[in-house]
Amino acid sequence: MTPGARVAAAIDILDKIRAGTPAEQALTGWARASRFAGSGDRAAVRDHVFDVLRMRRSLGDGDGRALMLQLAQHKEWDIPALFSGQGHAPRPPEPPEIVLLDLPLGAAACDIPDWLWPHWQESLGADAVMVAHVLQTRAPVFLRVNLRRITRGQAAEALAEEGIETKPHPQIATCLEVTANPRRIKTAKAYAEGLVELQDAASQWAVGKLPLQDAGTVLDYCAGGGGKALAIADACDAAVFAHDIAPARMRDLPARAGRAGVAVTPLAAEALEDHGPFDLVLCDAPCSGSGTWRRTPDAKWRLTPARLDAFLQSQREVLEQASRYVRPGGILAYATCSVLECENSKQVQSFVERQSGWTIAADASRLPDSSGDGFFFAVMKYNQ
Repeated sequence: MTPGARVAAAIDILDKIRAGTPAEQALTGWARASRFAGSGDRAAVRDHVFDVLRMRRSLGDGDGRALMLQLAQHKEWDIPALFSGQGHAPRPPEPPEIVLLDLPLGAAACDIPDWLWPHWQESLGADAVMVAHVLQTRAPVFLRVNLRRITRGQAAEALAEEGIETKPHPQIATCLEVTANPRRIKTAKAYAEGLVELQDAASQWAVGKLPLQDAGTVLDYCAGGGGKALAIADACDAAVFAHDIAPARMRDLPARAGRAGVAVTPLAAEALEDHGPFDLVLCDAPCSGSGTWRRTPDAKWRLTPARLDAFLQSQREVLEQASRYVRPGGILAYATCSVLECENSKQVQSFVERQSGWTIAADASRLPDSSGDGFFFAVMKYNQ
């Protein structure tokens, strides 16, 4: 595909997203219908779409063509070359289409929905604008090294042999940041053999905060694909179990655990009581994902007050359900990839006020930046 054809494809996909199709679904549909597109084409089109979605509002919030024209101006691309009308490139722009937008202010400049802006400012205070601007940029790529199998330095060397350049994370001992050729990771030998896993630095940081030294049994209650369960199993000798309300999300977990050389046992809902109570239960609860909007920018625009309320209700229910599987004296850890206070500290405080016998032992948060996503983490102890 020519650069112009890639822009045209991005325009079509953005129009589908504007009509209500989720971004991943729109991208997958285009790729399946465009067998002529190589991996480089698919990657470039995806980058165009996600670059627009991160800045959709400050780019004018128009249709796909208007957004791509504004992105091209923002990035100082060669618009006559990309919008030439030749081959599959978009037609040349009319003079009214090439306009400099008025400099946006407030929520618009920060690419945050108006209804969310007060919550955003309340949660982040003096950091509200800075965090919003970080989320307008692409996220770095991080790997977790399976230290039972290989050292971080050896992993970096193995990846470098396949052209994947990395550097050690300055604060997280398991973490490598990918600095070149991140799209080669899933075909790399080190990845295929379970020596490294794709996992954001913030998730690795949270696992490092878990009090695992005294835990004989650990349950990852909202496991999803099982990334944190695998990290826990690599970090300690506890018996590690994983559960998710949608068991299909864990279908690849046994194979991934086998490659990593660790043991993680998936549990269906009816099996939780048979294996519990547990010394430590982790709830990485469903949330707005506001700390990860660099990676899933359309989630920002799909969030509504009603959807946020639904997340809050789900978090309350997950905490109450998971707390039943913690032994007396045990630990309930709560985590989200959100930066909103209502999903984080207020949720934890509300739980300990509603449920007797629980105290908050520790909490911490990270803001999204060059060292990882936004994340919140709290440890609660059951004193019964």
